[in-house]
Amino acid sequence: MSAPWITFRPELKVLDCTIRDGGLVNSHLFDDDVVRAVYQTCVESGIDYMELGYKGSRKLFAPGKFGDWKFCDEDDMRRIVGDNDSSLKLAAMADAEKTDYHEDILPKEKSVLDVIRVATYVHQIPVAIDMIRDAADKGYEVTCNLMAVSVLQDAEIDQALESLRDTPASTVVVVDSFGSLYGEQIGRLVDRYRAAFEGTGKEVGIHAHNNQQLAFANTIESIIHGCNRVDATMAGMGRGAGNCPMELLLGFLKNPSYRIRPVLQLLQEHFVGLREKLEWGALVPYNITGQLNQHPRGAIEMLSGEDRNNFVELYDRLVADL
Repeated sequence: MSAPWITFRPELKVLDCTIRDGGLVNSHLFDDDVVRAVYQTCVESGIDYMELGYKGSRKLFAPGKFGDWKFCDEDDMRRIVGDNDSSLKLAAMADAEKTDYHEDILPKEKSVLDVIRVATYVHQIPVAIDMIRDAADKGYEVTCNLMAVSVLQDAEIDQALESLRDTPASTVVVVDSFGSLYGEQIGRLVDRYRAAFEGTGKEVGIHAHNNQQLAFANTIESIIHGCNRVDATMAGMGRGAGNCPMELLLGFLKNPSYRIRPVLQLLQEHFVGLREKLEWGALVPYNITGQLNQHPRGAIEMLSGEDRNNFVELYDRLVADL
């Protein structure tokens, strides 16, 4: 009997998306000291990638209502990272149909960014492919997050993967947007993605949400099935129920290149205070939306109102809409 959990895969890479996904909790209105602390922690911890935020369209998102990390302008990023004289690669997410990518994503030689992560729903695949090619032509490493995969039919998944096969995307990410998937489903999806990209050199990634408190377990399951690109956030901070916690992931990976102590120091110095002002995690309303494979917007709306503990009303309303 072997014990693979005491070894590690050197080809596996970790991406921190705290400021991007966590920014959905506070409209990306992070203080500079928090963003800088997360950046420095990623560097000190040996994390491979840090996602600073979105390349959001100002035509859709009013700058006055959102912080700098909704747009990731060069001056704002360099205010935090300078020229990024480290091995940490910097990324930004570009949502299909929410990014003015031709204008707002500069050529790589003019940007501190290394990676553009194109995020798309299945019906937006043609736009996403154009975005992937545009970013690759500009000199970036490009990846693709296929969102809300839990509500797709097998034929839709297969067609999307076939369409992405010949693009310059280096990684395609399994995204459990609603935190509804179980380990067996995650394993099958990773297997499906890997089979679709066999012979291309593409990697498969995982981005798990924690609605049913399975983000860490599902990330482990994806790794067992050969996933080599994994997302996590500090303290699991992210939209709604949040994501796979970085402090758990680094401890599991056993790779001596990763150091967990700087993460714990970050949590101690910054995230205790953030939790006093902001709310995320696997609360009961997010459990409900996860079990029903629903977008968490209903839970987010309920938790922001006065009747935030009326779990039965939320459950009955969502069930009635199925």
